[in-house]
Amino acid sequence: MKTFINCKDLGDLNKALEEAQEIKADRYKYQHLGKNKTLLMIFFNNSLRTRLSTQKAAMNLGMNVIVLDVNAGAWKLETERGVIMDSDKSEHLLEAIPVMSSYCDMIGVRSFAGLTDREYDYAETVLHQFIKYSGKPVFAMETATVHPLQAFADLITIQENWKPTAEKKRPKVVLTWAPHCRALPQAVPNSFAEWMNAADVELVVTHPKGYELDPQFVGDATVEYDQMKAFEGADFIYAKNWSCPGVTNPGDYGKILADHKTMMDWTVDEKHMAVTNNGKFMHCLPVRRGLIVTDDVIESENSLVIPEAANREISCSVVIKRMLEAL
Repeated sequence: MKTFINCKDLGDLNKALEEAQEIKADRYKYQHLGKNKTLLMIFFNNSLRTRLSTQKAAMNLGMNVIVLDVNAGAWKLETERGVIMDSDKSEHLLEAIPVMSSYCDMIGVRSFAGLTDREYDYAETVLHQFIKYSGKPVFAMETATVHPLQAFADLITIQENWKPTAEKKRPKVVLTWAPHCRALPQAVPNSFAEWMNAADVELVVTHPKGYELDPQFVGDATVEYDQMKAFEGADFIYAKNWSCPGVTNPGDYGKILADHKTMMDWTVDEKHMAVTNNGKFMHCLPVRRGLIVTDDVIESENSLVIPEAANREISCSVVIKRMLEAL
């Protein structure tokens, strides 16, 4: 595996899930793969779980790790071609990438959406420059449009917490929009929808009108604009805010279509969870309490946010292991 951006890169998801459980049982089993190999983690944006879980996964696999915060201690990088570099950006990615790649064997890239230019964001301009010019295996640690390491961890968590019955073999999984005070990218919901569509689950996506995700990620999922109806009988509730994806109206891309104070009925609370099938609550974290979810829900025994975050180490371990095996 030379690149990791979406679930198709992993191939058979059932085999990937089996591999995840194998690694979880013995996290140091494949240490020999990373001996004398170096992972370079490049952050254009802030991180907590991604930074810690990816570094821990690489260390479990015997790798050396270099972490570079582009916006803290490095030259500011220009990403556009054909520009006159007379502003505050001192170095271009086209020189920086081959220099950085000369110090490592593998690269993880984290670069968020700007939320001003949909075409630029959805082209994954920054990530693809690393893939094209580094000459090294590259994996996404969240990009403008996807967060595959999170979605893989989410799938592992659902598998671990789902008990099929004779009457119900597939879990009902609901991805629900929730209010937020800031405009957020669509990377997490995009990847979650994509991975759930590839898995053996019944996926329902619910959000206010105008927040329709890109069809390439929604796939065959049921879209339900009535949130309470969507929650009925659900086994897993995945709450996440996202700004307008601009699918129906490109001019609204990256915008908040209504003030969060007028959308508080979308906050996941006990009333919502009461209509589920004793549903488990999930969120990628960090989470804004009182906006996305109430305290009583996220602190309940049905909250999976902590084991979900812990599984980030496992999902990343599978990805890095497979990349090491391909070196």
